[in-house]
Amino acid sequence: TPGDADALQAFHAGQSESSIYLRFFTYKARLSDRELERFTNVDHDSRVAFVVTIGGEIVGVGRYDRLDDPTEAEVAFNISGAHQGRGLGSILLEPLAAAAREHGIRRFPAEVLPENRKMIAVFNEAGYEVRRHFEDGVVMLEFNLDPTERSRAVMEAREHRAESRSVASLLAPDSVAVIGASRRPGSIGFALLEHLVEGNFKGRVYAINPEALELGGMMSYPSIGQVPEPVQLAVIAVPYEQVQQVVAECAAAGVRGVVVATAGFADDGARGLARQRALVRHARAYGMRVIGPASLGIVNTNPEVSLNASMAPALPRTGPLGLFSQSSAIGILLNSAAWRRGLGISSAVSAGNRADVSGNDLMQYWEDDAATLAVGLYLESFGNPRKFSRIARRLSRSKPVIVAKPDLMGLQLPPGHAVRTTQAPAGALDAMLRQSGVTRVATNEQLMDIAQILVSQPLPAGPGLAVLSNSGALGRVVADAAVTHQLTVAVMDTGLELDGGPDTAELLRSRLAEVLAPEQVHCAVVTLLPVAGTAPADLAAVLQEAAAAAGKPVVAAFVGLLDPAQTAEGLLGDGPAPGTGQRQQALPCYASPGAAVAALADVVRYTQWAARDQGAPAVAPGLQTHRAEELIDEFARGIRGTELLRPTPEQTAGLLACYGISVLPSAGFTTADEAVAAADRLGWPVALKTTDERLRQRLDLGGVRLNIVDAESLRRNIEQMRRLLQPFGDVPLEVQSMAPAGQACTLRAIEDPLLGPVVSFGLAGDAVNLLGDWAHRSPPLTTVDVADLVRGPRAASKLFGYQGLPAVDVAALEDLVGRVAVMKDEHPETALLEFNPVLVAGHSLTGLSVGLRLGNHAQRTDSARRAMRD
Repeated sequence: TPGDADALQAFHAGQSESSIYLRFFTYKARLSDRELERFTNVDHDSRVAFVVTIGGEIVGVGRYDRLDDPTEAEVAFNISGAHQGRGLGSILLEPLAAAAREHGIRRFPAEVLPENRKMIAVFNEAGYEVRRHFEDGVVMLEFNLDPTERSRAVMEAREHRAESRSVASLLAPDSVAVIGASRRPGSIGFALLEHLVEGNFKGRVYAINPEALELGGMMSYPSIGQVPEPVQLAVIAVPYEQVQQVVAECAAAGVRGVVVATAGFADDGARGLARQRALVRHARAYGMRVIGPASLGIVNTNPEVSLNASMAPALPRTGPLGLFSQSSAIGILLNSAAWRRGLGISSAVSAGNRADVSGNDLMQYWEDDAATLAVGLYLESFGNPRKFSRIARRLSRSKPVIVAKPDLMGLQLPPGHAVRTTQAPAGALDAMLRQSGVTRVATNEQLMDIAQILVSQPLPAGPGLAVLSNSGALGRVVADAAVTHQLTVAVMDTGLELDGGPDTAELLRSRLAEVLAPEQVHCAVVTLLPVAGTAPADLAAVLQEAAAAAGKPVVAAFVGLLDPAQTAEGLLGDGPAPGTGQRQQALPCYASPGAAVAALADVVRYTQWAARDQGAPAVAPGLQTHRAEELIDEFARGIRGTELLRPTPEQTAGLLACYGISVLPSAGFTTADEAVAAADRLGWPVALKTTDERLRQRLDLGGVRLNIVDAESLRRNIEQMRRLLQPFGDVPLEVQSMAPAGQACTLRAIEDPLLGPVVSFGLAGDAVNLLGDWAHRSPPLTTVDVADLVRGPRAASKLFGYQGLPAVDVAALEDLVGRVAVMKDEHPETALLEFNPVLVAGHSLTGLSVGLRLGNHAQRTDSARRAMRD
């Protein structure tokens, strides 16, 4: 804005002669008044500029100016010499390209001096198709702004790298300051400082308290600014009213991240929410990350770090499980459950109000963390559902992800997050998680049931199960549970006789080796009644040795043992070597056979998903994305707040045509003469139907009449229909050409406030209306996702030949699903797109009715804001 003129002049004055020359092709000590006016006055359409600031100081500028050809704009960047090489030019290019596309600009030309290799690299490495030529001593670059598969991959990789590194700096700091440290036992400040010191943190620890000279045997400093060395992480445990000032002091001192343990922000009404937003805004202005407020703290068990900046009384055992929670209470439950079972933790984060650092950030970090083999998250909401789905799909390909999430109907968002209600149908959440390879559970105990297999056993190669027991009844319980959970009982041995004698261990070892040996066996459940004279821990040790020798996962259920977690406690030793990502040497033990089978079945389902070909991105030929963007901008202009726009049938048809989708035209009427004229225009025979939502597909209630062949019959049917529907009021009517007979289907795409985009498919009529027989997926879809969606409903067998009827054109149906998914993914403004019904015949597909609602793009819940982290 014009108010940035002084800051821009200061930025220019701080540049080196070389940097100025590379930007302006000449040296100028100062920008002229005319240049300042031109650079700082933009119209956010043909002239757009973005700046990068740190603490209010401009360190980078990117801009474009539209050329005589309205589809082209010249792009230019200027990056502070002190910050070159950090990727600021690449970061600025993303929003510039997005803004340009939104305003009809399709190409970016740029003039770059040959020696400006860094800027040339920015364009070449962005993933676009760059054309270049040399002219008058200048490199002329030009590239089309349409996203490519490579440009999307580049952006995702940059985002992943930045967020992963930012979390890594929080979890492995060189120095930590506890602000609000106290010598009063029982206080948060006392506990945090004690836990850091007692946990043998390998970096430097500083106590900050203006009223104490010494704390915990170390010198105390009055403020963070008076610490003689840079501090990387600050843990804040001061009273509520002091937090804002303390965060500002941390920013001024160059602190990289803060953990705010203090509560009372967004959970303290409007005043607290305003303070929380101001806190995060100030932290981001200085490049700081914020965990919390109301955070239980963070943990990193790597012995080279030994960070226990949390309220946990002791550093957890080292192991390969990463944990994330939102509320402090749930974090305590997760930590205690892991401790009770002897599960080793690589790192753990309690996000509290999740004002900044989220589960998405932690998943980015764990994907790169060699010490983490499996990930467990307790989520109360998805702040950015599109991003969660995208990251989870990628992370699950290499590391299993378990999400404990309460039922959507009882969902409570973290304090400070906008109140939103879900529109997603039942089952959509589970479908999205399954599609992403995520295992969903309801409780933290179920999460740990699965996690203890993942961190201690090899992954099963298939569903073949061996059952070994010293009780026939217990063996049958396991076999029945296995069938329920879609495991295949390949071997069943319930004749194991253990008397506690000297041969007990060898007998158990050899029998387990026997049942594990067949190729069709991929895993085993051992369920035992108590063995006289033999401790369960000793039996578990034998089972673990045999499982390790066979290289197949084994779980055990020791019936009658009050705390089966104790069975494996003695086997854990010191855990795997830090940072190696090795599994713990422990046998997963359960109190009941049912829990053991359920957890093992979830692990099998994950490995089957991971081994499956995920398909290629679902794309369709003939798409006119640019035209669709223009139409939506035209239709949706002026939408305010949360209101929805219903485009006209002509507008809807034009937009769908951009994606190669057509709907059989229809015509409304008020008089019989108008109806006959419309039928002449559309073509006989026609269908007569009401557009009333209650009756539009109800043949049984008289809302539809088919195969009307001439004008006289049409007039008669109109009169009869109006008389029959009179109890429902003056309902509107329309005529439509007859479509080939086929199976009626329903296809729906919505933008859900909590789950993001959801595409749903079902067979029209009672299957979806009464039985809720839907299948759901979250865009973007792959070819495998599309095929799964069409085959997902229980009634889908009717599409492939049923009771002697021929199969329908499934390929045409999948093509339609793919096109709708692409449209929904590209246009979050599409609040609702519903085809009901779609008639699919043996060699045809006809859409009979479509409903479209457009929303305000500013109401999107998954902000596309990109952030650069050092």
